[in-house]
Amino acid sequence: MRTKTTTTASAVLTCLLAGALVAGCGGGDSGGHESADDMLEDANAAMRALKSVRVDSTSTTAKGGTVTVRLVTDLDSRCTAKTTFSRGGTLEQIRIGETDYVRPDRAYLENRKPGGVTGEQRLWIKKPADAAQPGDGLSSCTRPFESFGTAKKGKNTRVGDREAVELTVTDEGDKGGTYTFYVATEGKPYLLKAVYKDAEYDTATSFADFDAPLDIRPPKPAEVIDAEAVRP
Repeated sequence: MRTKTTTTASAVLTCLLAGALVAGCGGGDSGGHESADDMLEDANAAMRALKSVRVDSTSTTAKGGTVTVRLVTDLDSRCTAKTTFSRGGTLEQIRIGETDYVRPDRAYLENRKPGGVTGEQRLWIKKPADAAQPGDGLSSCTRPFESFGTAKKGKNTRVGDREAVELTVTDEGDKGGTYTFYVATEGKPYLLKAVYKDAEYDTATSFADFDAPLDIRPPKPAEVIDAEAVRP
């Protein structure tokens, strides 16, 4: 999934929160037993076969300001996400099937509409999942692990406590941007980390808790406001 993102004071991540990080592939590598193309195809297949995963992303713009996202997902229809902005504010989300529960905190709302919030904000807003729009900060539970670009095998390294290989990917459709993927070389060939860099953005995304049990539940009814019920 591609990691190019947009971060502004009034809008939240778009591509990243929509699941736009694609493991790339392309050219072969004569220096190893398996080409970069094959390694990334194997990583794609391993990631698509997961029943759950945790995704942690940090995106920083050249002008300053950081957005971090933690997504825990079954890669289908159940997930939780929390987005934190370095300039203040958090946005939480629970998606269960066709329903989103969204909870912005007071700082997030103040940044959107100064002076419009009094007291703490602890309520969740219930809304249809298909009402989510690009730029509203809501995450998709699905992740399209697909291939693009031209890959080149790099050095062996470690990500956390796992051995990995570094794969650099360039894409003709993204002039000046470079993707670096770290694929596990022990155990299943999971994608452990992906880094995207260009002149404007720097995004690092890590993957962990592969196939860990999930316990995703809706908030307590007393903490929920139904957006459809209060719509004028």
